[in-house]
Amino acid sequence: MATQTAQRPRFMSAVEIGGLICDEGFMTGGIMKPGEQHDDPTGMPEVTLPDVDTQSEGFRLNRAARRNALIEDYVELIADLLAEGREARQVDIATRLGVSQPTVAKMLTRLSNEGYVHRRPYRGVFLTGKGQSVADEAKNRHRIVESFLRALGISEETLRVDAEGIEHYVSDETLAAFDRALANGLGSLIGPSDTN
Repeated sequence: MATQTAQRPRFMSAVEIGGLICDEGFMTGGIMKPGEQHDDPTGMPEVTLPDVDTQSEGFRLNRAARRNALIEDYVELIADLLAEGREARQVDIATRLGVSQPTVAKMLTRLSNEGYVHRRPYRGVFLTGKGQSVADEAKNRHRIVESFLRALGISEETLRVDAEGIEHYVSDETLAAFDRALANGLGSLIGPSDTN
């Protein structure tokens, strides 16, 4: 009898993702309807760009989320370590984030300078009020995203990985929609039946 081994989810490479994005015409932020055919000799579908303000705002918000993601990851982890009743030590942070201790030391200096954490000599790292506020917000976003993915039937391993990224980039409007859908048993995702 053959035994099955659990396989790790296959993640696409940046090249594969880039190819899909280009194939679908989304690299430029364009919009095309599924199944739409175009008579373009190059084989590339025609792309309809959103208005300039909408597109630039999307890119601006994405850059801001990318800048904040690292801060949110650090303060959320520090809050979790402190909530466990342990000190948030540099070595623990490095191990949990999978980075080197010098990388953590550099980031902790930044977080301290920006008012998110304070350090005590020969002790761990502690959150300031500002840091705790960011950690609480990040944890709430993370909880909603994980719950939403779980309700969709995503495996625990995959949803943990995906939630780490999605939580930083999802808009407040979309997050609120996730929360409403969860409260309504995801019924709002299905929509009205087309078989009338």
